[in-house]
Amino acid sequence: MFIPIILIAFGFIALVLAANWLVDGSSALARKYNVSDLVIGLTIVAFGTSAPELVVSIIASTNNHSDLVLGNIIGSNNFNLFIILGLSGMLFPISVKSSTAWREIPISLIITILLLLIANGFGSPKGAYIGRLDGIILLTLFFVFLYYVFTQIKKENNSPTQNSTYSALKMWSLITIGLLGLILGGQLVVTNSVKMANHLGISEKIIGLTIVAAGTSLPELVTSIVAAVKKNSDIAVGNVIGSNVFNILLILSVSSIIKPINFNPNFNTDLFLLTGGTAFLLLAMISGKRKTLDRWEAAILVVVYIAYTVYLIQRIAQ
Repeated sequence: MFIPIILIAFGFIALVLAANWLVDGSSALARKYNVSDLVIGLTIVAFGTSAPELVVSIIASTNNHSDLVLGNIIGSNNFNLFIILGLSGMLFPISVKSSTAWREIPISLIITILLLLIANGFGSPKGAYIGRLDGIILLTLFFVFLYYVFTQIKKENNSPTQNSTYSALKMWSLITIGLLGLILGGQLVVTNSVKMANHLGISEKIIGLTIVAAGTSLPELVTSIVAAVKKNSDIAVGNVIGSNVFNILLILSVSSIIKPINFNPNFNTDLFLLTGGTAFLLLAMISGKRKTLDRWEAAILVVVYIAYTVYLIQRIAQ
C-alpha cells in the first residue's frame, strides 16, 4: 500500500515538471516560427497529451472491449471539457481569439454531434454500431482537420519570424521530454491508483468511470492548468479542443478500424452531456465582446461534472 502511494506522488511530480517543459518548449516553437499558441495547442500539445487515450483504446479495441474504448474516449472528452477547462478558467479567466470562438469550438461541437449520429446508427442498417466504414469516414475527417490547421499555419507564417531565447535543439528536447514525462507520469498515477482502489475494495466499474477516464486525461489537465498559470490561454484551450477532436477523429476511428465497436446506448447520456457542455462553451465565448470564459462560467462546468459523476456512482451502486 505504501509503494503505490510513493509512485503516485512521483507520477504527479513528473506530470507537473513535464507540463512545464512542454508548455515552455511549445511556446518557444510558436514564437520562433511565428505560429500561434493555438495552432501548437491544437496539434503538437493535443496529440502528445492524447497519447494515453490512444494506447488504452487501441489495446481495448484489440481485445474486443467496446465499452472500455467508448468509456475512455467519451469520458476523457467530458473530463477535458468540464474539469480541465473548468479548473483552468477558475484559476484565470480564459480569453481566446475570435477565430477560436467562431471556428475551432464549433468544429468540436459538430464532430461531437456527428459521433452521436453515427453511434446511434443513423443511416446504418446495423443500428447502434461504429463499423470500419464509420472509422474510415472519421479518419478522413481527421486529415481534413489537419489540413485546416495547416492552412492556418500558412496564413500566420506570412510575417517575419520572431526571435526565440531557445535553440531548436532545446525547444524540441523540452517538447519531447515533456511529452514522454506526461505519458510516464500519467501511467504511474493511473496504474497505482487502480491498485489502491482494488486494495480498498472499490468496484472496477467505478474505477473505470473515474480513475481510468480521469487518469488518461491527467496530461491534458496538468498541461492546461500550467498554460493558464503562464497566461497562455490559447495553449490551454487548444489543448482541450484539439484533444477532444483527436480522441474522436483519430483514436475512435483507428479503434473501430481495428475492430468494429458495438455502441452501448447508455453512453448517449454522456454524449448529450458532452454536446451540451461544448455548446455552453461556444455560447460563453461568443457572447459579449471579450471572447472569455469567466470564472463563474468555468465554475458551472466543474459543478455540472461533479454532479453528474455523483449521479453515475449512485446509479452504479444501486
